[in-house]
Amino acid sequence: MRIALAQMGGVPASAEAGLDALERAAADASRQGARLLITPELSLTGYAVGDRTAALAEPADGPAARRVAGIAARYGIAVVHGYPERAGDTVHNAVRLTGPDGAALADYRKTHLFGDFERAAFAPGDIPVVQADLDGLRIGLLICYDVEFPEAVRAHALAGTQLLAVPTALMRPYEFVAQTLVPARAYESQVHLAYVNRHGAEGEYHFAGLSCLAGPDGAVRARAGTGEELLFADVEPALIAAARAETPYLTDRRPELYRSLVRTVTPYWRATP
Repeated sequence: MRIALAQMGGVPASAEAGLDALERAAADASRQGARLLITPELSLTGYAVGDRTAALAEPADGPAARRVAGIAARYGIAVVHGYPERAGDTVHNAVRLTGPDGAALADYRKTHLFGDFERAAFAPGDIPVVQADLDGLRIGLLICYDVEFPEAVRAHALAGTQLLAVPTALMRPYEFVAQTLVPARAYESQVHLAYVNRHGAEGEYHFAGLSCLAGPDGAVRARAGTGEELLFADVEPALIAAARAETPYLTDRRPELYRSLVRTVTPYWRATP
């Protein structure tokens, strides 16, 4: 599957401006043969909106989602977009995968919140693995900081995710996450990992760009620079089987030894008389 990674930045002047930018990216991606467009974390509103976050939040099926559905159907391309989701009195940092016919395929709420701003603005999600199938490819969703937890990516691999889409707002000076950690996550769980970042300055933040598609063998198959860019890459499911045959991390696991991941244990050196 050919995918497009839209490295975007800035705070749109209005909700309509954010949607217009997404439509331009969708039109360009479709013209160049992509079946899936992935945009950054909070792509519709911008990240550094401070106290306006709650006011900009919409329900998962709100006006912005309906406009995205129309864009997807118009250009025949699936879209992953990020936005602040309102659920009653609660706001989540969320993404939606919309199919090329405009149907909602999957909704995910960020489970690991980063920093004081996110913890003040959002409630964490509690569903770790959200997936949908598109053109025979199983796509999973995470958001930014989530991917820095190996358990989150491994859970997707064990659940059959083949392409993990990760809308992101990675700030400087943490470029090593995009450059080193993301390819390592793809390699250790043997999935395709599309990491789609913001770029440029927003308020006190400066986003690093460096969006990429990392393959299940750890090779980076496409890498953006630090400015606005629409990046294209091909996701090849056959590479997953080859990588898992070469390095059988998933089949060689010993889950019975990993119980310490979910409970506190006394270190061996302290338990010994």
